[in-house]
Amino acid sequence: MINSFFNPIKELAKGLFTVLKNGLKPRVTLEYPEKKKELNEYFRGKVIYDKEKCIKCKLCEKVCPVKNTISVSNCFSINYASCIFCGNCVENCPKKALHISNEYELATNDKNKLIFKEDIK
Repeated sequence: MINSFFNPIKELAKGLFTVLKNGLKPRVTLEYPEKKKELNEYFRGKVIYDKEKCIKCKLCEKVCPVKNTISVSNCFSINYASCIFCGNCVENCPKKALHISNEYELATNDKNKLIFKEDIK
């Protein structure tokens, strides 16, 4: 009987101790839009295309595991909605016309905004 009386008090004290212990620790989360996380040097973000260096070899299209990069003779396009950011296109580009940026904020309600198209001349 005494045990049934002190058991809830013991559990309450244990809960309060946990709250106080974690309440005194420094914050781990970031205030996201104002403060952004520092990215390491190996982060793979959005693929950037440089049309001045492109020789239209279509190697990026061949090495893409999801067949995401489409290099047609007059237009280059990347669909970021299906891109897995593996970097194969960047590593295999012979003229380094593609490179990876640190840009990772690609969220949108319109999937058409995730398709990058640029004319090749």
